[in-house]
Amino acid sequence: MATATANEIFPWRAEYSVGIPLIDTQHRGLIKLINDLHASMLAGKGSQAMAGILDDLIRYTESHFSYEQAMLRQSGYSGLAAHIEEHQRLTKQVTDLRQDFATSKVCMTLGVMRFLKDWLANHILDRDMDYARELKTH
Repeated sequence: MATATANEIFPWRAEYSVGIPLIDTQHRGLIKLINDLHASMLAGKGSQAMAGILDDLIRYTESHFSYEQAMLRQSGYSGLAAHIEEHQRLTKQVTDLRQDFATSKVCMTLGVMRFLKDWLANHILDRDMDYARELKTH
């Protein structure tokens, strides 16, 4: 298991593993981007640097969600429609955050960082674990 550093707001924990190596690797990538954003905020990096990381987070999230949905479709996951809706809602939340950050409606704060952490952790621990359990029984 990876060890947390002082700047990590979101250390990887074994309970985040869905038991599908590529999905776990992608989740670790998303967690790394959230930690990178947090480290940039703590270091007082400019809004351009932080906006770039947010853009990377959005692109990576969209790519991950696309892969995950294709995998679930191929596996015949019974909750696919609801999972896709959840992905759409989460993507909108992050793109809205990016837009608000770009227009200075919101600044990067510890509260925003906690939102991003909770956003991903809750999705993994709730929705992704649902499909992991179902896929393991097939």
